[in-house]
Amino acid sequence: MAVCLSSCANSAPAFGERGYTEEGKASYYARKFQGRDMANGQPYRRGKMTAAHRTLPLGTRVKVTNVKTNKSVKVKITDRGPFIKGRIVDLSEKAARRLDFIKAGVVPVELKVIQPAKGK
Repeated sequence: MAVCLSSCANSAPAFGERGYTEEGKASYYARKFQGRDMANGQPYRRGKMTAAHRTLPLGTRVKVTNVKTNKSVKVKITDRGPFIKGRIVDLSEKAARRLDFIKAGVVPVELKVIQPAKGK
């Protein structure tokens, strides 16, 4: 009986590919950013399901799960940030409300790529 090691082992998805995951903290955009241009050239709208990530390609769709409540949202990466150590994603106000962390401001999350950016 042959042992299958390298070809049978499940390897972690590559950065930005479907299934790629990260764990860290999420925060959300302050209201003062409403209407300001994001990295994708569009104005930030707090009522949209969008997010900022430092390095995932713009247009990537991700599922963000609040690990304390197990609530999840699906958002599109449209901007760059957050630029505070330990934070992996900044969410729109609408997404933060759905994850139930407006009062807390910052929560531990798991981020998982569900659809890579087009052209990737």
